[in-house]
Amino acid sequence: MAKRWRIRIMLFLAVLGPGFITANVDNDSGGILTYSQAGAQYGYTLLWTIIPITIALIVVQEMCARMGVVTGKGLSDLIREEFGLRLTVVLMVLLVVVNYTNVVTEFIGIAGSMHLFHVTKFISVPFCAGLVWYMVVRGSYKSTEKIFIIASLVYISYIFAGVLSQPSWHDALWATVKLPQKSVWSDKAYMYMAIGVVGTTIAPWMQFYLQSSIVEKGIRVKDYAASRLDVIVGSLFTDIVAWFIIVACAATLFAHGMGAIQMASDAAEAMRPLAGDYAFLLFAFGLFNASVFAASILPISTAYTVCEGLGVESGVDKRFKEAPFFYWLYTLLIVGGAATVLVLPDAQLINVAILSQVLNGVLLPVVIILMLLLINRQDLMGEHKNSRLWNVIAWGTSIIVIGMTLVMLWGMIPGH
Repeated sequence: MAKRWRIRIMLFLAVLGPGFITANVDNDSGGILTYSQAGAQYGYTLLWTIIPITIALIVVQEMCARMGVVTGKGLSDLIREEFGLRLTVVLMVLLVVVNYTNVVTEFIGIAGSMHLFHVTKFISVPFCAGLVWYMVVRGSYKSTEKIFIIASLVYISYIFAGVLSQPSWHDALWATVKLPQKSVWSDKAYMYMAIGVVGTTIAPWMQFYLQSSIVEKGIRVKDYAASRLDVIVGSLFTDIVAWFIIVACAATLFAHGMGAIQMASDAAEAMRPLAGDYAFLLFAFGLFNASVFAASILPISTAYTVCEGLGVESGVDKRFKEAPFFYWLYTLLIVGGAATVLVLPDAQLINVAILSQVLNGVLLPVVIILMLLLINRQDLMGEHKNSRLWNVIAWGTSIIVIGMTLVMLWGMIPGH
């Protein structure tokens, strides 16, 4: 029995990475801002969203991982083969635009977090841009993945920050499993925030990156049980972190009537006099780590996706000469994202961050529908296509995510 469990643990550690990393990158500077706003403005009353968030994340990520293992192809590769080059090119162009705004948002997070330590963005942004570029271009897949896993574990700092904020654990836990009072459902601002919290969980780029990582790692069907566990553990861990971010801001900012947050770094700065220097340092360091982490992953994800869609060489295990388009696109996204933050006035950066969330919302429904059409193909997935029960869960999750995205976009139209 002990030997069998030892083998299972070793197998899990062997495939650990794609699911764990992808889920945790979701807690980027935009996600941290959303969770911080939820706690600061509404206290514990939005903690109930964490349960549907976790279910939605597990369902969608599991489908991507399964498609990667069974087909041995990335998502954009499958879309090109099954739906044609024209749709693929349009989708790739949209994804590059959307991910560019996301990369800018991550560098905004880097600039904001380092500003808390009195480091100007003209130092922090170029330095971090060079760091993430060098790490990927000069590293191998295995070394890069190890760095990303370590970066994922640094999110524990938010758990410590939540503990140091001294919340009411009874109230927080009860709010997690209980729907709020009926009166909040007629509160337009509350509903908009609830949609934002759930909607920030699943971004279009995540599906492409996860499936590409599964393929590049060479995970086989017989190892899929361990890979599925990787997805589940990653989703649970990232949403536990999200829960603690909401709790930390609820116990400090909301409790003291400080609900206005424009940037994620505002939460750390406002928390300092309320929860002490340690909580401030942990929250600020967590934001910096999250921003650098996502600034590394997002350009890689985009480069993988576009190269697969166009059928050109890609992969961090390839040399620059072997995959020039992959590395040039990766480089341009990093340079462009960093340069935008340096050129734009600070007052306009929040508009770019909001734009990135809107564009994610526009593209997400398209990606989810294409995924579901692919994974239910008998000739493509064989016995590994979605079961009837899993289809109910998957389509239900997809419809809810699409519906929330549309409501969010409708709410952004002036006059609504």
